[in-house]
Amino acid sequence: MILTGVVLMGSACEGSSSEIIEEELVDKPILKKDEEKEGEETEEEGKEETTEVTFKLPNIDLANWKVTLPIGSPTEVLPPQILDYGNNDKLKPFFYNDSINGALVFYTYPESSTANSSYSRTELRELMNPEDKGKTNWTFEQGGNMKGTLQMSDISKDKNGKYHRSIIMQIHGRLTNAQRDLIGQKDNNAPPILKIYWTDGKVRVKTKVLKDLNASDIDVLRTNSWGDDEGYTFSQYVGFDKFTLEVKVEKNKMEVILNEQYVAVYNDIHMEKWGVFENYFKAGNYLSTTDSEAFSKVKYYELKVSH
Repeated sequence: MILTGVVLMGSACEGSSSEIIEEELVDKPILKKDEEKEGEETEEEGKEETTEVTFKLPNIDLANWKVTLPIGSPTEVLPPQILDYGNNDKLKPFFYNDSINGALVFYTYPESSTANSSYSRTELRELMNPEDKGKTNWTFEQGGNMKGTLQMSDISKDKNGKYHRSIIMQIHGRLTNAQRDLIGQKDNNAPPILKIYWTDGKVRVKTKVLKDLNASDIDVLRTNSWGDDEGYTFSQYVGFDKFTLEVKVEKNKMEVILNEQYVAVYNDIHMEKWGVFENYFKAGNYLSTTDSEAFSKVKYYELKVSH
């Protein structure tokens, strides 16, 4: 077992034999006219060949998301403005359609960062109620599901020739106003219980553990009461191809599913203790480096959230 409190499962058919049937494709014979007058043009000769281009849109409803950009202090765009992202001059360089492949592109590089981070991002933040701009959130007991089809399209390398890494999905914690006031904190920020990275062509999962399981109800609310787990990297290589990620949350339990086949399950005491926090989903491209020449480009083809 790699992680305490984590159960790793492969596909249902893992370990069993499966038969792959290959079919040989045989060219059909070309039927020729019996006779054709010498020098006579056929109907199709002389016509220019035209190719019809079909444009595709990503399967993503942005009505319940805001996006953070790597510019400004940083810049955020909320509904309804985000819905017209194709005509928004601030969004165009960082958040745009790949209409050939039907993807929403998230492009970022190191510049502006949020108050609790050193890294820049082009990243969506869930808004359950867009009118209150993020004050309404959910608990593990209430549950949630986020599923996306995505792809690392391009990413820079460090001075040693190793790819940089980017966070592509998150579940972030949040304090209620009452909890914030109870511990005397200036804002409602709480740690992220889940970070999913694209790292060197693989999907890596990081979560939080409570440092002292006997911590008081008040101390559990403090960010410094939580530490990082050892992390888990799926063995499956995704590289720069499309893949599917799904995150399922219910009371005292969290699952991360890769390509609808490989599962990491978290259902230990740390998940139980985390139940005191509110949460929200995040998805996009959160580049984890400050190298001046760094960049990354993530494509999302589908993204859906339910509660």
